[in-house]
Amino acid sequence: MRYRSFLAALVFAAIPWLVAAAEQGFTNRATELKDRGGADATTLATLPENTPVKVLARGGGWTRVEAGGRTGWVRVFHLRFPSTVESSSSSSGLAGLGAALGFGGPKTREATLATTGIRGLSTDDLKTATPDPEALRRMQSFRADRPSAERFAREAKLAAVKVAAPRQGEGQ
Repeated sequence: MRYRSFLAALVFAAIPWLVAAAEQGFTNRATELKDRGGADATTLATLPENTPVKVLARGGGWTRVEAGGRTGWVRVFHLRFPSTVESSSSSSGLAGLGAALGFGGPKTREATLATTGIRGLSTDDLKTATPDPEALRRMQSFRADRPSAERFAREAKLAAVKVAAPRQGEGQ
């Protein structure tokens, strides 16, 4: 019984460390640190590419971070999160014994991942939808003209990619 209590305490003590470890990220380009999550928010600072950030909260397309002693919001697409990837050979027999003793075993390397969840509309959302002229006005204020969009793409080092349309019956 004591063993279970000790194990439970150890697991609960490790959870904050594991969560904090998973919340370290870096900017993947120069980006603005905003006072709140919104394009029209006040810019507090400009964070250079590869700035380390600590993730504090997530909200829609924005992430609240701490960077260089300052706290604010950055666009979620302007962040990347390192991850350790293991590739191992057989863990049985002598290879497993060698790995357990610290000789050889799984090899680790760092990989950069960018993941973002995007929520769609449910059937209920569509059934209960009501017009919101103010939201439409705000959305239209984010519209960019062609020269602005092209300048953004150049600065972000984006490249045009042609994607073939799915053939009849595929991807549907």
